[in-house]
Amino acid sequence: MKDYIIIGAGQSGLAIAYHLNKKNANYLIIDANSETGAPWLKRWDSLKLFTPSEFNSLPGMKFPYKKGHYANKYEVADYLKAYVFKFNIHIEFNHKITSLRKENGRFILESESKKFEAKNVIIATGPFHKPFTPSCHTKISKEILQIHSEHYKSPNQLKEGATLVVGAGDSGVQILNEVSKTNRTVYFSGNTNIMSIPQEILGKTLWWWFQKVGFLKANKYSWIGKKLSESGQPVIGTDVKTLFKKKNITCVGRTLNANEKTITFEKQKITDIKNIIWATGFKPNFNWIDGIELDKNHYPKNFRGISNIEGLYFLGLPWLYTRGSATLGGVKNDADYLTKYLSKKEKDSH
Repeated sequence: MKDYIIIGAGQSGLAIAYHLNKKNANYLIIDANSETGAPWLKRWDSLKLFTPSEFNSLPGMKFPYKKGHYANKYEVADYLKAYVFKFNIHIEFNHKITSLRKENGRFILESESKKFEAKNVIIATGPFHKPFTPSCHTKISKEILQIHSEHYKSPNQLKEGATLVVGAGDSGVQILNEVSKTNRTVYFSGNTNIMSIPQEILGKTLWWWFQKVGFLKANKYSWIGKKLSESGQPVIGTDVKTLFKKKNITCVGRTLNANEKTITFEKQKITDIKNIIWATGFKPNFNWIDGIELDKNHYPKNFRGISNIEGLYFLGLPWLYTRGSATLGGVKNDADYLTKYLSKKEKDSH
């Protein structure tokens, strides 16, 4: 029986473990992967962070690269591994928790092969759970290679020939940019009226400006926070207008339907596609938690990570409190708040 079990050994789980370590708490992190940093290593090969090094530190340990450096996925994974080693954080790998319920004042957590018990549970599994692919993907010919951005590594995975990239978020735009450099015909399906922001403005990083104008501190309950959280996420670091004008890229509007090798878009029907990359994001999945209340976006209802179930907490959700709540450098503020809340709760109970 642990006092605390943390589900997820990503940045949020490690940030709260750092604080529990300092309190000598009886805790354990359980993670579905086989090593620290695995979700980063699974992403595409050329992935780089949008935030420069000075904004990527977890509590107690600086991100070890010079100011202004945009780290790649290997550098992030190495940092997380070094963090676990430095603070001797207890993790049990290869256990995906499939059910969580509360019985007689304690939590029962189950994976396929093991049962765990805890007085408190902190869920730090992040926002990305189930890859989302539009339903028309089932009507597409087996001869066309289909791959979700979760499994995309590089253009080397693709067959020769025309490629469709679907999705107007950061992943879609970055992958579109990379695939277009292979000089093949590339179709882009998604909203082209997206805002893009450069990584640096007047010699300062975008995040420096965000900090200066208060965007990073604005919480979701404030007027500016409400506006920011409800507006679409801008694409950072890629000039989309220039990208969409490339000779080998054709913007075809939204994907409407498919029949074998014919795919219908808002602007035209296309029959020569050999590869499709679905950069269509992920859907949250918290159905395995007994008795949890979800909001309209299918995330658990909470205030700053404190849920409707006594002893159950969340970290690393998008806009848990601020824009930075799900980012490498932003989780520490939420972890700090939760630690103070837990310490006060412990004190009050004695």
